[in-house]
Amino acid sequence: MTLAFRPMIRHLVLTIGLFGALSGAAAADNGKAVNGRAIKGVVELFTSQGCSSCPPADAALKKLIDEGDVVALAYHVDYWNYLGWADTLASKENTERQYAYARMLGRNGVYTPQAILNGRDHMNGSDLQAIRSRLETMRAGDKGLAVPVEAAMAGDGISIRVGAGDGKANVVVVYFDRARVVNVERGENRGKRIAYWHAVRDIQTIGLWDGKPTQFTLPASVLLEGRGNSGCAILLQSMKDKETPGAIIGAATILAGPQGKL
Repeated sequence: MTLAFRPMIRHLVLTIGLFGALSGAAAADNGKAVNGRAIKGVVELFTSQGCSSCPPADAALKKLIDEGDVVALAYHVDYWNYLGWADTLASKENTERQYAYARMLGRNGVYTPQAILNGRDHMNGSDLQAIRSRLETMRAGDKGLAVPVEAAMAGDGISIRVGAGDGKANVVVVYFDRARVVNVERGENRGKRIAYWHAVRDIQTIGLWDGKPTQFTLPASVLLEGRGNSGCAILLQSMKDKETPGAIIGAATILAGPQGKL
């Protein structure tokens, strides 16, 4: 589903798989996911409960999360609410972020399901094989995650460490719900019970990275409000301008509590 362009913008984010209790992981080719596999990249899916084309993309994102070597986030948008069902996970900020990416990509409109890869490229979020292939190509070239990022519990706080590299970037924290099941009662997906994963609920820029090793600390309480269903991703993202996101060059993620199943 495609919607015409309108000038709205916001931040962006990423995450890598992490299982078990609160813990940390390094991102970039010189880092490893918790399962020992190298991180391949970041996938940000723009989706909607009101879009009949989106459930296959939501399922594809779950597969990426389960594989544990891709930072995967779901941004539920609100522009399909007029079709008869108001997405229970959507926010105007998520919609603004997608329009910001459209501006960065030079596109005249947005669509669902859209997957943004490493903040650099886009494709249909349902095409899992194409997403995997494109991430591998980016990683093998100069469009992968080049800066190490670590996030770990440290006492009552979350310690975030960003390594050395080239350029400048925002340090962004994206808060998400790990798992949600929604009974869609109206609209294009009426009557379906759909599982959603890593649904973004808030985004916050906490600082600036200037190429030098940098450390930040967040209170551990930021993950407690979800009662074990919360997570946050740390995203190192360059900006095309003050309001337009650019390439993602590093990332890490923390989950609260053991990974559950729906």
